[in-house]
Amino acid sequence: MAKPNAHYGDLKDSYLFYNIAQKTKRYLEEHPDKRLYRMGIGDVTLPLADAVIAALHEAVDDQADKARFRGYMPECGDAPLRSTIADYYRKRGVSLEDDEVFVSSGASDELGDILDLFDRSSKVLVMEPAYPAYVDANVMAGREIIHLPADETIGFLPAPSEAALADVLYICSPNNPTGATFNREQLKAWVDFANAHDSIILFDAAYEAFIEDDSIPHSIFEIEGARTCAIEICSLSKTAGFTGTRLGYTVIPKTLERCGMNFNAMWVRNRTTKTNGVSYILQKGGMAVFSEEGQRQIKANIEYYKNNARMLMRTLDELGIQYYGGKNAPYIWMKCPKGMGSWEFFDYLLNEIQVVGTPGEGFGKCGEGFIRFSTFGSAEDTEEAAKRMLSLLSE
Repeated sequence: MAKPNAHYGDLKDSYLFYNIAQKTKRYLEEHPDKRLYRMGIGDVTLPLADAVIAALHEAVDDQADKARFRGYMPECGDAPLRSTIADYYRKRGVSLEDDEVFVSSGASDELGDILDLFDRSSKVLVMEPAYPAYVDANVMAGREIIHLPADETIGFLPAPSEAALADVLYICSPNNPTGATFNREQLKAWVDFANAHDSIILFDAAYEAFIEDDSIPHSIFEIEGARTCAIEICSLSKTAGFTGTRLGYTVIPKTLERCGMNFNAMWVRNRTTKTNGVSYILQKGGMAVFSEEGQRQIKANIEYYKNNARMLMRTLDELGIQYYGGKNAPYIWMKCPKGMGSWEFFDYLLNEIQVVGTPGEGFGKCGEGFIRFSTFGSAEDTEEAAKRMLSLLSE
């Protein structure tokens, strides 16, 4: 008899975003005349940049021409794109070899797949509040998870300690959901800690393009010592609007080894065994992201979302409500007013002013009493949501 993976039974009954979708669906069924202002799930709303669209069209035309047609792509990524991404790092002072870059179908996929590199007996550290998939992917694998609380007393930025001893350490900076960012000194402490204990950092850099403070590293590899203890996972979803297009990249240094095994070589074997590579069309679009014109256009889109953040922050400042993020990250982590719980405040906003956020409790126990707002909506919807919150919460 085929036995199912019993660890799926250890998962929480309802995934955070599924629960939100069900609540909003029921609300609209009961109030068909209402319109929702969605600032919950962090999906982008602006279309892909013109340079990217032009490259995608060109790639489609290539596939219609026998002389230019491309079939299977290299499993680890097309050489020109790997080189282009490595150059992107070099311009920021991070020296990478082209084959230390792996093209992926996005950070979410990669964060799950990368766990193949670690024995199931490995202990995993998750700093909470955290992206729920960090926990769920390891629950599915049956790994022991250490939940390291990070509350507002420390700015949601924990320092390494004996309580953080684990084999795999998740760090997300800028953080989802809190918007908190580790500075160089704080990241150096974690790199030194990982090297001292032979741990490996999984560094989620999905939001690096939103950093505007020079004291905040865009990459873990800006920190001395990271090449012997870190893997970096990046995404073009929020950087360039690829949420529906799916493209990202992962950096694994050739100097990363444990127990006589090389993680770069292991990932090459993993990819060549488990994938046939990302499609030619998508990689052609990815190349355009890193072109001079592509960079100009996606920076303009990011500025649009940053302006949304500024609108929300001005409103919360006027209300005198505590919040985090918004400046170096596309999320605003708001403290629920009047001592409300996360889901209580979610329901209050939904029912009273039709604004949808993401309850902080869904990101771990330390998230209780907070709600996350995404700034990826339209400017018009963000402005209206801000007005409604100002009116409701001024009472």
